[in-house]
Amino acid sequence: MLRYTLNRLWQSALTLLLASIVVFIGIRLLPGDPATAMAGEEADPAAIAAVSERLGLDKPIPVQYLTFVGNAVQGDFGESVRTGTPVTDMIGATLPVTVQLAIYAMLVAVLAGMAFGVVAAVFRGRWPEWVANGFSLFALSVPTFWLGILAVLYLAVQLGWFPASGYVSPFDEPLRGLYYLTLPSVILGMTHAAVVQRQTRASMVDTLTADFVRTARAKGLSRSAVVFRYGLRNSLIVVTTIVGLQLGGLIAGAVVTERIFGLPGIGKLTLDSVFTRDYPVIQAVVLVITTAYIVINLVVDLLYTVIDPRVRVSGRAR
Repeated sequence: MLRYTLNRLWQSALTLLLASIVVFIGIRLLPGDPATAMAGEEADPAAIAAVSERLGLDKPIPVQYLTFVGNAVQGDFGESVRTGTPVTDMIGATLPVTVQLAIYAMLVAVLAGMAFGVVAAVFRGRWPEWVANGFSLFALSVPTFWLGILAVLYLAVQLGWFPASGYVSPFDEPLRGLYYLTLPSVILGMTHAAVVQRQTRASMVDTLTADFVRTARAKGLSRSAVVFRYGLRNSLIVVTTIVGLQLGGLIAGAVVTERIFGLPGIGKLTLDSVFTRDYPVIQAVVLVITTAYIVINLVVDLLYTVIDPRVRVSGRAR
């Protein structure tokens, strides 16, 4: 257990280091110059040089990288080129919105996906499985942005069941906050629910057709006990893996959903920063999302030791 944990920790640290290098170099390969953007296109070379010196862009690339990493470790990502606001404050104001949306969407995906997956596995070859598989095919085939626009037009504007846009913090007004997040969370979580459904069904079918399950049924174990004690429990390893991978992807992929529903999350901040060439913000946002993705997957790997005792025995992931 300890060996496995230490092994995953140093692997995550190495991955984060490599990711920071990729982010740092990638931002500098983007067209345009932060100093010129900050000083203005019509600024004279002296003004641009002064801004470049203040941002540290006149120093060698290795020195810039070490400065960037040293400041990032302390939570200092510099200031926005566009507004002059500390980037840390901008991320602190927008990241909670995206995290709330991602967690809500993943909750929807897990509950709906596992429910449809269990139905499809238990009722193989019958109409409930066709319905579950039809949902999965629909959710995987329809683009999220198109489904989001339709949801706004029909469920929000015409029927008035949900607000078309806006955000209320669940910490200030819990019920109203969840109400505002429900429709975008459902839209964002549908594709991930389809993935959970398919993997849950496949895992449960393998378990329910295994020899030890046939033996349990022959000994008189009820159908519900077989389904939930053996089938669903064994599928949790697969579902945990999917949740870890998809949750990081949800945080990074909420850009379109936030744009459609007018949510002031990190996705909107990213798009605004790209359009205005606000390089310090883009650099910080990408690094924060990458770090979140790595940490989430580390936590998921450590959860294997709780869910599957074989990981504790072998000291490595399956």
